[in-house]
Amino acid sequence: MTNIVTSTRNDAYKVPPKVLMTATLVQNVTDPLILSWNSANSTTVWYIYFHFVELQLQKGLLGLFRELAVYVQDIYVDTIMLENLKPVTVASLPIRGHVLNLTVSTTARSSLPPLLNAVEIFTVALLPNTPTFLDDFNSMYDVKKIYRVIRASWQGDPCVPPQYSWSGLNCSYDGSPRIVSLNLSSSGLKGLIATSISNLTAVVSLDLSDNSLIGSVPEFLAQMPSLKVLNLSGNNLNGSVPRTLLKKKADGSLLLSLDGNPNLCQSDNCQSSNDQPKKKGISTAPIIASVAAVLVLVFLGALAVLWIIRRRQIQNVATITTTNTSEGSTGTLKLSKNRPFTSTEVTRLTDNYSTVIGEGAFGKVYFGRLDNGTQVAVKMLSRSSKQGYKEFHAEAQLLMVVHHRNLVSLIGYCEEFENMALIYEFMSNGNVRQHLSAHNPHVLSWSQRLEIAIHAAQGLEYLHNGCKPSIVHRDLKTPNILLNENMQAKIADFGLSKAFATEHDSHISTCPAGTPGYLDPEFHTSGNLSKKSDVYSFGVVLFELITGHPAIIRSPQGSMHILHWVTPLIERGDIQSIVDPRLNSQFSIGSAWKAVEIAMSCVPMMAVQRPDINRVLSDLKECSAAEIGSGPSQRIGDSRRRSESFEMTSMDHDIAPDAR
Repeated sequence: MTNIVTSTRNDAYKVPPKVLMTATLVQNVTDPLILSWNSANSTTVWYIYFHFVELQLQKGLLGLFRELAVYVQDIYVDTIMLENLKPVTVASLPIRGHVLNLTVSTTARSSLPPLLNAVEIFTVALLPNTPTFLDDFNSMYDVKKIYRVIRASWQGDPCVPPQYSWSGLNCSYDGSPRIVSLNLSSSGLKGLIATSISNLTAVVSLDLSDNSLIGSVPEFLAQMPSLKVLNLSGNNLNGSVPRTLLKKKADGSLLLSLDGNPNLCQSDNCQSSNDQPKKKGISTAPIIASVAAVLVLVFLGALAVLWIIRRRQIQNVATITTTNTSEGSTGTLKLSKNRPFTSTEVTRLTDNYSTVIGEGAFGKVYFGRLDNGTQVAVKMLSRSSKQGYKEFHAEAQLLMVVHHRNLVSLIGYCEEFENMALIYEFMSNGNVRQHLSAHNPHVLSWSQRLEIAIHAAQGLEYLHNGCKPSIVHRDLKTPNILLNENMQAKIADFGLSKAFATEHDSHISTCPAGTPGYLDPEFHTSGNLSKKSDVYSFGVVLFELITGHPAIIRSPQGSMHILHWVTPLIERGDIQSIVDPRLNSQFSIGSAWKAVEIAMSCVPMMAVQRPDINRVLSDLKECSAAEIGSGPSQRIGDSRRRSESFEMTSMDHDIAPDAR
């Protein structure tokens, strides 16, 4: 049958063609088509969408046509005449009632009987929770915007549903939810203390410690009626502390922490704080200090002896190795002896595991800070993780010997009793998927996206061709590409990586390790994962960077793989609809088509048709150079002219795995 005429640009409903190719109809032209639904609640509000398309080929059949009238609860909605293979959607106004009756009938002049291809019915579900108190809601979104906080959980309502409340805050649920504590410690906050915080009038505890806040301590903090605990330590605040705050601290109504602000005066009278105290008799402070110092030295000496003994025990078993640990091994991991951390050190550097910044199959990831101030990410092995112990050994062994500027660096590890942790450099700008999200107000520029692609390709090229034996990542995706403070991209998460047994091996036969949407489609038939599997995943990542869409595009109408979405647009030569619309056409047409060509070259069904990653990297650098060298005139105009010379590898709808 001829394909249904669809338009991704104008079709707001995007009903799948497979759905539209089905239909129900009656035999007689004069008989109506009637459907009914019942609801247990008489106050149910219904939203109805009728989808029609003419499926009878009418070429040469003059005088035959189908004109339909649509009714809901016997109330007229619309009249439509169907054209061959052209979808039409009719939406009714909201209807309230216990029973829903839908009727499709023909008009007096219609020569074909009623037909209906699909119908969508929605009901309104009342939320079980009252939304967060409006002032608290607005304040948190202001804080998120001012400090550019990027956390996976900071979406939707801050307090509800309770199981999905924003990380770092606690809420009370008596009536309208109120925020009662806010912990933004070690969150990379910069600038002044936001005045929006003053509107959180129910907050009892506020922790802004260990950030880069500047300026004076604002007076409004003393006016927050419920505030009992305030921690501002470890910032760069200056000036004097408001007397009202000092008074509250003195009378015990406020627990105030201000240490670690060297330019902040904490005295009642800052002007006289530098005056020398008058001498009144002989002070006992030096004597007490001397005795205390001696006791501390004795105590530290004892700890040093114990530490040396422990270090020697570790050194007896510590060796450097690059070979794979047996999958069934449960013995002690033999790693470089100069990078161990004790569980006590891990507890201290994570501030007793106070800040969770991520979570995966391995376990939770915590923010930490070393004694020299270096920020780190600490991945703790969860006791419930079935694959965790093997992943720990694999990841640690690889990262201790693999070093590249576009791979996340391992700083150390802990394997003490049942406490196992991997300690990485902290990537302050999160992952690429977060930056491509439609909810992120800071849009990556086209040149930034190309740089990220080049950085990721350089990291992958090192794994494939710079390591002996080669390493295949097996789970490359935008959430595993992290960004540092300079927006430099680095590949992370080697827990499922594998090194080829010999230099001549071309694939790995193993259990699937990838993520739906990124996994090599050839794996389903061959069971093999290879370097070309990583190239396929990289192609999907590149399409995400180009379009802004995730690998699996989810909507109320269902899920679609990004390759299924982009293919018809490429075939039409519609580059403007392909590239992320949030870029507002601020990109070179030639550079964009070049990036699409590179992405397409990575995703053929057969692995043998995909290029090596070093070829992909070379092409990306050329693409970036084209972007840099393009002028304003090359960024505007008819993109279809470029597509006329675009030679694309044949791609049918089976090239990508179905969205799962």
